[in-house]
Amino acid sequence: LIMSPAMWKWTCLVSHLLLSTTVSPLGRQQPPHPKRPFITFKGEQAEGNFNHLVVDERTGHIYLGAVNRIYKLSSDLKVLVTHETGPDDDNPKCYPPRIVQTCNEPLTPTNNINKMLLIDYKENRLIACGSLYQGICKLLRLDDLFKLGEPFHKKEHYLSGVNESGSVFGVIVSYSNMDDKLFIATAVDGKPEYFPTISSRKLTKNSEADGMFAYVFHDEFVASMIKIPSDTFTIIPDFDIYYIYGFSSGNFVYFLTLQPEMISPPGSTTKEQVYTSKLVRLCKEDTAFNSYVEVPIGCEKNGVEYRLLQAAYLSKAGAILARSLDVGPEDDILFTVFSKGQKRKMKSLDESALCIFVLKNINDRIKDRLQSCYRGEGTLDLAWLKVKDIPCSSALLTIDDNFCGLDMNAPLGVSSMVRGLPIFTEDGDRMTSVIAYVYKNHSLAFVGTKSGKLKK
Repeated sequence: LIMSPAMWKWTCLVSHLLLSTTVSPLGRQQPPHPKRPFITFKGEQAEGNFNHLVVDERTGHIYLGAVNRIYKLSSDLKVLVTHETGPDDDNPKCYPPRIVQTCNEPLTPTNNINKMLLIDYKENRLIACGSLYQGICKLLRLDDLFKLGEPFHKKEHYLSGVNESGSVFGVIVSYSNMDDKLFIATAVDGKPEYFPTISSRKLTKNSEADGMFAYVFHDEFVASMIKIPSDTFTIIPDFDIYYIYGFSSGNFVYFLTLQPEMISPPGSTTKEQVYTSKLVRLCKEDTAFNSYVEVPIGCEKNGVEYRLLQAAYLSKAGAILARSLDVGPEDDILFTVFSKGQKRKMKSLDESALCIFVLKNINDRIKDRLQSCYRGEGTLDLAWLKVKDIPCSSALLTIDDNFCGLDMNAPLGVSSMVRGLPIFTEDGDRMTSVIAYVYKNHSLAFVGTKSGKLKK
C-alpha cells in the first residue's frame, strides 16, 4: 500500500486520538470495520501524556514528543528509536537555569514536557524543545535521534518558561542560499522581561554553532522580537497570548492566537475580561518587526457567536470549494474550530463550529487597515502593546499586498472582526482539532472531538 504524505497525517491523527469508534452522518456510533482495525501505540505508563507529533513527509516516519521521551516510529507505529530528554534536577524559578549559574532555589527531579517538535528538512534534523531549564531545545538527527546540539549558555537559548505542552509554536522559513529562520511564538506566563512573545531566530547549519537561536537582528534599540510591556499586566494581571497555530504563506508568517482583553458590556459602566481570537501577521524578511499586524477573527451562525479558537489548519481550496468561494483552487483556506462565546478559555463550552476563512480576504482587510492608518486615520488599536491610544501618522506612500511596514504606525491592530464561513456545528461533543486536504477536487476535513471521536 502506497500512501501520500497527506494520508500519513491521517494515520497519525487517528493514532493520536486512539479511536475506538467512528461516527455515522446521523451521529450513531458504529464499530470499526473488522478488516481495518486502528493501529495504536502506547508509551510507558509512567510517562504521562504525549505532547506533539510530526510526520516526515518524505519517509512517513513519525516523531512523537512525550514527557521525558522523543520517539521515532515507523508508519505502522512500531518504535524505531527512543531518545530520553528527562527527568533532571530543576526549578522553574531558576533564571538563568542552574546549568548556567548557581541557583538558590531548591532543585528537585523534574519532568521534561515536550513543548515543540519541528522537522528541519534542509539539515535533516529534529528540533525538540522542552520545559526543563526555561525551555531549551535539542537538535536531533532524524535517522537515529543522535543529539547534534543542545545550546544552553545564552539567554537567547531559553525560549519559554511555561511548563505546558501547548505553550509554544514554531514556524521554519527556509532559504536555498542562506541559513533558515525560526519564528517562535510563546506564552510568557507573566515574565515579559525574560521572554519575547514572538521572535525570529537563526537556524544555523552547524547545530553547535554559537549563533544558533540568536535573534535574526538585535541592537541597542531594535530586535527581531515583540515583547509584552509590563504595564499591560497592571491592567490585565493574567494577560498572555496563547498561540494555537502557525504557518507561512507567500511573503508572510502567520500565528492564530487567543488573548484576553477588557471590554465594556452594553449598558455597563464596568469592564469585564473576555477572550478574543486574533490572527497575527509578520513579513518573513522584517527584521525589526515593523510589519506586525493583528486582526480579530470569529464565527457566527444563527445568531450564536463562536469566538474561542480551539484549532486551525491551512489547506488549499480545491476546484469545487473554490468555485463556491469565488477564489482559485490553489488559494489558501484556513479551516478553524471555535467554541461558543468568548469568556471561558480554560472551560470552553461544548458548542463548537467548524469555519473556513479565505486567507486572501484576511490579507485584503489588513491592507485596507494599513492604507487608512497611513492616511492618518484612527489609532493603532493595539491596547495590550500600547497602553494608551496612539494616533496613526500620515505618510505619502503606496501600500501594496506585500507592504512590510516602517518604523511608524507599528505594531498595528485591526478593530473590526473578520468573520469566517460556518460549515458545520456540534452542540454536545466539542471539536478540538482539525486537519484538511483536497482529494479529487473535493475539500475534505477531519475533525477530532473532546471525547475522542473522529468526524469526516
